[in-house]
Amino acid sequence: MHAYDDCSHDATPEIRSVVEHQQAVAALFGNPRPVLRPLTDVHGAALAREIVAPISLPPFDNSAMDGFAVRSADFVDASPQHPVTFPVTDDIPAGRTDVPVLAAGTAHRIMTGAPVPSGADVVIPVEAAQSALGMSRPPARSAESAVTISSALPAGRNIRRVGSDITAGAPVLAAGTVIGAAQIGILAALGFTEVPVYAQQRVAILSTGSELVRPGSPLLPGQIYESNGAMLTAACIEAGAQAQHMHFVPDDIGEFLRRLREISVDADLIITSGGVSAGAYEVVKEALTEVGGVEFVKVAMQPGKPQGCGRFRFADGQSIPIITVPGNPVSSMVSFEVFIREPLRAAMGLPIRRDRIRARLDTAVTSPPGKRQFQRGVFVDRPDGPWITPIGPPASHHLSNLAHADVLVDIPADAVDLAAGDEIEVIRI
Repeated sequence: MHAYDDCSHDATPEIRSVVEHQQAVAALFGNPRPVLRPLTDVHGAALAREIVAPISLPPFDNSAMDGFAVRSADFVDASPQHPVTFPVTDDIPAGRTDVPVLAAGTAHRIMTGAPVPSGADVVIPVEAAQSALGMSRPPARSAESAVTISSALPAGRNIRRVGSDITAGAPVLAAGTVIGAAQIGILAALGFTEVPVYAQQRVAILSTGSELVRPGSPLLPGQIYESNGAMLTAACIEAGAQAQHMHFVPDDIGEFLRRLREISVDADLIITSGGVSAGAYEVVKEALTEVGGVEFVKVAMQPGKPQGCGRFRFADGQSIPIITVPGNPVSSMVSFEVFIREPLRAAMGLPIRRDRIRARLDTAVTSPPGKRQFQRGVFVDRPDGPWITPIGPPASHHLSNLAHADVLVDIPADAVDLAAGDEIEVIRI
């Protein structure tokens, strides 16, 4: 059970721990919702129930080789000194449905995947037979339509038996399985056109700031290209969600609320970036404090101290979860990793945890007392074990360092000075 039912409180917010805010954010998400989706649209989703095979695979005995289907009893004494020759009386390509019956003392030319004729119990590979037919098509219908075999093979050789891969009624994929290419392959082979999966979360992302302009536009003095929306959109997609919108608005309360209502219509979650600190133009904080339902707090962490979460309520009483993160790029991304990614994936039935490992620092680091710090770093697997190289200063605007990092170094709130060689937990990102 989560520690919070909602992020909204009337009391003045105090400093909140990272764990407390994680619990508050997680409480906003509901349970995974089962839906039936086309097979072409389930990649990356989690199965909502166990899949049982409706048919056997293969569904019929078929040839594992290009060659000749024969009866093993007809050439049990075959040898190089006493080869056995059979007339080739039929041709069975893959896909043939009117499967013939093999008469004693004859052979049928057969292709890989083609149904084995009734009466045949072994397939002689074309490489192990002598025949003028070869594997060209169409087959010759003449005295050359014969095959010579110089060694015996046991019954069953080079035949894929019905159900040898999967038998009808057998469990195939467990509930919760994340569907990748191989899983789509087996589902298609079993004839599924729709699959029960957990619905993707639809996330609407809204960045704020009058200084923001769209990438590709001319930059005027005092302006920057909008990057948080693009970054958070990609982060949501990587987490398995649908990043439904990516908008940004100036520091105007009316425009912010108008756009917020607009993008909320077809979303399950809203993430806003910027406007949550203590400045004079914190539009997100001002607007949502005015309408209510969202609490803004300080979290004992670096970067990402100012945070907010709650429910944005509509006039009809309906509401939608909203999570507000700081506008500095590193703060935005660290906030997503620390607070949003896990409950977002849990709401889609997906495995939630990033890989966490213990590694040693290759340089000394310091951290502010009382704050849990998430530094960027690079993982190095050395002969003596895993090591971490912290990169860049803790400043929350250094996006270039984040782009080169593959771990977040999770420094506890009570760790102020860490020496080179000290072991610490890191999060693989």
